[in-house]
Amino acid sequence: MSKVKDFTEGKIFSPLVKFIVPILAALFLQTMYGAVDLLVVGRFGHAADVSAVSTGSQFMQVITLTVTGLAMGITILIGQKLGQGKKKDAGDVVGSGISIFAVIAIILTVVFVTFAPGVASFMNAPKEAFDSTSTYIRICCAGSIFIVAYNVIGGIFRGLGDAKTPLMTVFIACVANILGDLVFVGIFNMAAAGAALATVLAQAISVILSLIIIAKRGLPFEFSLKSIKFHKGLTSQIIKFGAPIALQELLVQISFLVIVMIGNAMGVVPSAGMGVAQKLSAFIMLVPSSFSQGVSAFVAQNYGAQKYDRAKKALIYAIGTSLCCGVCMFFLAFFKGDILASIFSTNHEVILATWDYLRSYAIDCFFTAFLFCMIGFLNGCGKTTIVMIQGIVGAFLVRIPVAYVMSKIEPVSLFRVGLATPSSTVVQIVICGVYLFFLSRTLFKKEETTDAPNHELYDVEA
Repeated sequence: MSKVKDFTEGKIFSPLVKFIVPILAALFLQTMYGAVDLLVVGRFGHAADVSAVSTGSQFMQVITLTVTGLAMGITILIGQKLGQGKKKDAGDVVGSGISIFAVIAIILTVVFVTFAPGVASFMNAPKEAFDSTSTYIRICCAGSIFIVAYNVIGGIFRGLGDAKTPLMTVFIACVANILGDLVFVGIFNMAAAGAALATVLAQAISVILSLIIIAKRGLPFEFSLKSIKFHKGLTSQIIKFGAPIALQELLVQISFLVIVMIGNAMGVVPSAGMGVAQKLSAFIMLVPSSFSQGVSAFVAQNYGAQKYDRAKKALIYAIGTSLCCGVCMFFLAFFKGDILASIFSTNHEVILATWDYLRSYAIDCFFTAFLFCMIGFLNGCGKTTIVMIQGIVGAFLVRIPVAYVMSKIEPVSLFRVGLATPSSTVVQIVICGVYLFFLSRTLFKKEETTDAPNHELYDVEA
């Protein structure tokens, strides 16, 4: 029987960090899926192949992060139910989550397998890479069931405070993806199609392993096949928590797709360079992303137990630790970006284009240490509406306009285009900071006036 990690008692810093490290490692390995695709294709293919994989994987990242955002509804609600001591409800949360995501998986598969060429056209895929981009998207979307299932299972484990099990399964899957890329791309010369096929097979392995582990260990609450249905109240709670996060992720990623479209319009080399830089930036942002997920689960339990001061201390510790890591990532990306770019491409022009764009992402390392931890705290409290609002404001009122304006300044510089990202992060920090100030005052008043630590708090924003 799996055990629940209790974050509501004892020390804060060391349990938080121990929980975040496996999340970071799992995110690193998961990011390796697309990165290995790009790496192998860059070694065995041409610039058009690199452009196809970078554009296609960017679209798949939109789907993955959107599903991950919605799955946060499961993580948050499980954490709060466990913090309230309501284990039976936690089992019903899992059942409702499976029902919701089964429908989503079917929709994703049918729609994007059918309209893959339309997606490639929408993203301004270069003419030389159009067919390969369509094929990559179609194959990956055919495996949507595995992408969705992986994120649902991960959401369940994180809600239990278990970050090690997903790490183990994703490690094995990453190894499988590397081997698949070497076989399909390196040996059979399948280029983008081979990279997509390897990714889908790796995700399938990860899901199968996770299900085997769950079957052997069991869950720390009552759960059976009868639990898999749309439970009244809980289903809406999952959607209320997860939908704003998912919408925010979707719209934010769309803003990045618009920036990719700007790069695609500049030609194959800028497109390939921006694609490589996006892959590298995904690794750079793993630390703040892992802190965001870790803080969400940690805060959710303490919010459910009405231990708000403990939740606030976790936020402070997380920001300090994440900032230290961000400083290191800044120096690596800003001053050694050409070395990082050479890992994914041997083309000198692509390397220079990548480094130029990557330097702007390096600046964002300072700001995301604050923003992502704040977002994690707000998600854990169920305040997902404000998370959605700040994301939309940053994406559509700052990031896209700034990127567009910078792309029109001659001579065109990918560095200036990339400055749109840290600019939007600063605005988002201000929004979250103001909201957190007033939220903190409200929570402390509640903590001082209540004597019922297991009182059920939904407190969800309309």
